[in-house]
Amino acid sequence: MTIFNDRERSFEKRFAQEEELRFRATARSNHLAGLWTAKKLGLAGAESEAYAQSIITADLDRPGSDAVFTKIASDLRAHGISESNDQIRHTMDDFMKQALAEVRQIAV
Repeated sequence: MTIFNDRERSFEKRFAQEEELRFRATARSNHLAGLWTAKKLGLAGAESEAYAQSIITADLDRPGSDAVFTKIASDLRAHGISESNDQIRHTMDDFMKQALAEVRQIAV
């Protein structure tokens, strides 16, 4: 029984670590996407950082939804900036890859 309990605890620990890594990577990716969007909107400095934080908050308010994509797309369109949905999603995917690499490097 001890072997099974140890194995179960090991899986639970690994799952918890993976979830934490995914959470950090998502937050980092959203921050990068927020900074990218802020630059396109002409924001700089504290305004840029505040906008990036609003992107992170959008995801925390509605996790697992398209809240971040929807906010970015609507904000760009509201400012007359033409970015296709595919381009926005591609950029967000690139930021997620970058964030995962950064978070994994820190975790090691």
